Amino acid sequence: MGEEIHDSPHPFVAEHIRRFLATGGDARPGTNDLLLTTRGRSTGRLRRTALVYVRDGGHYVVAASNAGADRHPAWYLNLVAEPEVSVQVGARVLPARARTATAAERTRLWGLLVDAMPAYQAYQEATSRTIPVVVLAPHG
Repeated sequence: MGEEIHDSPHPFVAEHIRRFLATGGDARPGTNDLLLTTRGRSTGRLRRTALVYVRDGGHYVVAASNAGADRHPAWYLNLVAEPEVSVQVGARVLPARARTATAAERTRLWGLLVDAMPAYQAYQEATSRTIPVVVLAPHG
């Protein structure tokens, strides 16, 4: 038996995770969603959240938008501390290594994310921080 995974404490995200699992990853038809599991930087517990993604070659790309809040989401801080993560796309669960996109990569990848989810542009305009773009590289 594996370690217990703790879903996001945010009710909207927790419900999204439940729908994702119940539908085999098709919680919102027409939107590419994945589940990202990180290890809590303080607790060491496995933490799961749901995110919109785009593909870039063999990688998955997500935004640490936190809906435009002035602080990074906890999942982002967790993967900065421990970049070995798990990604679930549909029914497939893949080990992956996470990294923040470089400044040179970010412009192109941010454009892909905004094309997939235009609300990201409003989120960026709502905060003074630069929203990190995260590249998830599956391995193993």
